[in-house]
Amino acid sequence: MIIDRDKNISIITQEKATVIELVKKIETLYPKFKNDNIIVTLSSLTEITTEEIIEFLRVSNAHRAKGYSFVLVTNNINLNEVPDEIIVVPTSKEAYDIIEMEEIERDLGF
Repeated sequence: MIIDRDKNISIITQEKATVIELVKKIETLYPKFKNDNIIVTLSSLTEITTEEIIEFLRVSNAHRAKGYSFVLVTNNINLNEVPDEIIVVPTSKEAYDIIEMEEIERDLGF
């Protein structure tokens, strides 16, 4: 797992860990980036299932409840099968766009 920072965004890149191991690492290291928007890049996984995406739901819901964005990046899943409760986009550019839109919504009180 690689963690990079870009202003108020923590970018977590999955390397070799399984999704379950990655979620556990994120939960363990959460205090390091609890005040940032989070992008989790899963591009190194050639296949990812909806069940694996759902593994992120608990940490995503908790983080979003605190007023921050949580976005997964992968183009190896059918986005129509992903639950609406979690944000999954195919590119990092779209992840940044989502965060920007959500920050505007929060600023406007939505």
